[in-house]
Amino acid sequence: MLLAIDWTQLAQQTVIGLSNGGTWALLALAIVLIYRSTGVINFAQGEMAMLSTFIAWSLVDHGLTYWGAFFLTLAISFAGGIAIERAVIRPVEGAQALTIAIVTLGLLFVVDGIARYFWSAETRSIRSAFSTRTIPVAGVSFSIADLGTIAVCLGVVALLGLLFRFTKIGLALRAAAVNPEESRLLGIRVSWMLALGWGLAAGMGAVAGMLNSYPSFDQNFMQPVLLYALAGAVLGGLGSPVGAVVGSLLLGVFVNLMGTYVNFVGNDLKLPVALAVILGVLLVKPEGLFGRPTARRV
Repeated sequence: MLLAIDWTQLAQQTVIGLSNGGTWALLALAIVLIYRSTGVINFAQGEMAMLSTFIAWSLVDHGLTYWGAFFLTLAISFAGGIAIERAVIRPVEGAQALTIAIVTLGLLFVVDGIARYFWSAETRSIRSAFSTRTIPVAGVSFSIADLGTIAVCLGVVALLGLLFRFTKIGLALRAAAVNPEESRLLGIRVSWMLALGWGLAAGMGAVAGMLNSYPSFDQNFMQPVLLYALAGAVLGGLGSPVGAVVGSLLLGVFVNLMGTYVNFVGNDLKLPVALAVILGVLLVKPEGLFGRPTARRV
């Protein structure tokens, strides 16, 4: 006996999943950018996004419009990412991956401490970037906020793709990440390309944080987002920017549909579902959907 499917609900939940997955994709893409250049995951990526969100809240609180604060925060975050790479990561650039990973863990606690010092542990609220009303599309009511979030995330990803594919700086960034030694021989300033990569990652994290901040946020609100983003990056392949985006979008839809249609999952077990995806991918296809298997000499 076939189960009756409510196609309206399915479409609505799919769009909500794409909206969630889109913000995870931005953070996942930031994780992949750093991973490709350093070989480690930046565990402070979520906390950096959280700090950017508090900066945006302060700008709005001091009279700026939401979008004015949005773009100014992007610029501040980009500059902050470059400064972090210069001051914190560059001194250990040639160290083992474990050393760099420990440095990013230390950075996580430093950024968290800065946020708690300046903004305390109080929960803050900021208005949504888009209207919360719904619009009918083909007989289905969709939230403008969800559609707007998807549009912003895909727009950021498209701009980043154009940067990497059609500009000299983008090509230099790709070359420095893939083959730094040969890039140096070609005259590319690899260390500054890595710094620009950190700046771009910080900017994308800021977008993810601001889009996730409605209706309220505190110092811990990006921690689950980081785990979802990591799951999306692992699903798509940690070495693949395209995989990070596609994996996060697929994960967003999958997790949301599981929460809607599987009773025991609900909202409480969505994060364990994402963690189960990480475990399953690492066991079955460690390189992810778009990654390439690593050749090992035996």
